[in-house]
Amino acid sequence: MSSDSAAPACVPVADEMCSYAIDMWVTDPAILTDEAALLAVMDEAARAGHAEVLGRSTHRFPNGAVTAVLVLSQSHLCVHTWPEHSLANFDLLTCGRLNGELMITYLEKALETSRVNITRVIREVHA
Repeated sequence: MSSDSAAPACVPVADEMCSYAIDMWVTDPAILTDEAALLAVMDEAARAGHAEVLGRSTHRFPNGAVTAVLVLSQSHLCVHTWPEHSLANFDLLTCGRLNGELMITYLEKALETSRVNITRVIREVHA
């Protein structure tokens, strides 16, 4: 799945947050300029990870690149695309029992990735 396969997966618990920085290179960059299709993939990824989508926002740039944000019930999923590099940069924050690993697996398959880099960080909740 990732070039940093040694990184531990975040195992969600009731009061834990996990932050993911995900770089995905896709085989067909057309998806990276298709705002509606990209949002649909992100919506399905959120559902795969047991998240409820509360809101969406997108912006399309002159070169066709897209920035999209899903506000999730306990987190968020954001992307900025670089069609000229066949690259999508995702940021995902999960909290509680949302499963970021399932979301990432869905994104990888749906976007037909050729390469993926994932950085995972467990975020402290307690003071």
